[in-house]
Amino acid sequence: MANLIIFLVLLVLGYVFGQMAERRHFKSIIERERQYKHIMCFNERTLPPQTISPEVALVAGNVVISIDYFKRIVAGLNNIFGGRVAAYESLIERARREAILRMKAEAETLGGQSIFNVKLETASIYKGSGQQVGSVEVYAYGTTLIKRT
Repeated sequence: MANLIIFLVLLVLGYVFGQMAERRHFKSIIERERQYKHIMCFNERTLPPQTISPEVALVAGNVVISIDYFKRIVAGLNNIFGGRVAAYESLIERARREAILRMKAEAETLGGQSIFNVKLETASIYKGSGQQVGSVEVYAYGTTLIKRT
């Protein structure tokens, strides 16, 4: 009985602290998206026709985000009963947005004004027992147009 109580307490603590960390990360993402909104991202392969011999550079952003224990349990239940796995959707969204922000930050340090040919690569990093996802990596990359004065 004591083991069950300890398990439930740890589960609740994991849920509470996991939600707090996720909310804090989303808040940080929203603030930085406002900061970098002037750097536009496009998945077009070619530059706009009015661009005259621009200076370009490859920029990239990479992030690895781990899933917390509570979300792993919820995802396991969803695998049994079927349906959306919202826990993983949130994880992927945070990772994707964070990788794009890191790419934009690199573009800004180079004097980039926009990023073309943006691509995203996603991979699971760790698979524990039962092939569960432990963390996800998202790599965003593209070509930035550098404005020189």
